[in-house]
Amino acid sequence: NASIAICDKRRDPRRPNEAHIINLVGDVRNKDCVIIDDIIDTAGTVCEASKALSREGAKRILVCAVHPVLSGPAIQRIDASPIEQLVVTDTIPLAEDKRRCSKIRVLTVSHILAEAIRRIHAEQSVSSLFA
Repeated sequence: NASIAICDKRRDPRRPNEAHIINLVGDVRNKDCVIIDDIIDTAGTVCEASKALSREGAKRILVCAVHPVLSGPAIQRIDASPIEQLVVTDTIPLAEDKRRCSKIRVLTVSHILAEAIRRIHAEQSVSSLFA
């Protein structure tokens, strides 16, 4: 019974790593919102999206991402944002200063990668890991 909202973002090709949220489509008022992304570099997009959700009355804002590059102003942006928690994987090791950010939680993917390698070696199904 989860609903969906979409943040419409735009990028200016002359300004790399900068996104602007143009529209928020959907009702987020008094709802727990989860932003899902593949990679977070400077955190501009997720922080702008979280601000848009907050302006529209979201109750909680959580972010999940696979690859935490977290370069440049990322940590400062995350700390200053309405994001309650950022959950990432350990596909990119986080430096000590980034691990100290109280909003970041790191989940390991080592077990699933090890099992995928074992299955490939044993000529077994890898896709069933994700079924």
